[in-house]
Amino acid sequence: MSIEVNNESGYEVDEAEFAALARFVLDQMHVHPQTELSILFVDTATMTDLHVKWMDEPGPTDVLSFPMDELRPGREGDVTPAGLLGDVVLCPEVAVEQAAKAGHSTVEEMLLLTTHGILHLLGYDHAEPEEEKEMFALQRQLLLTFLASR
Repeated sequence: MSIEVNNESGYEVDEAEFAALARFVLDQMHVHPQTELSILFVDTATMTDLHVKWMDEPGPTDVLSFPMDELRPGREGDVTPAGLLGDVVLCPEVAVEQAAKAGHSTVEEMLLLTTHGILHLLGYDHAEPEEEKEMFALQRQLLLTFLASR
């Protein structure tokens, strides 16, 4: 599995931890081991530009996902084909604010956002209440399992 983590945000990030999380999530979702994923941490100005350009919404956001090959989760014994999953772009400055409101650490918030972004790349969404319930339960279960395994 090729997971590239780049930090252009100016915020200190343990890139290895985010690569390990991504590997864990992709393994749990039965994604082919040769699938490629990019995780990029950016500053507020860059995230604002991306948010306006791609979502037509003002200001920065916490995480954006840019799918490439539109891969979907596999099943036990039936992994997805190899491919280019896409890019997850995170803004640590936004995560800092959200973490404070949620009452947990910034790292936990960014790990949650990374999991959220990967699930979006795999076709999950939260536009409808049932989709939101499924996606948020899955991201919670994946993240808690990952954190318990460290």
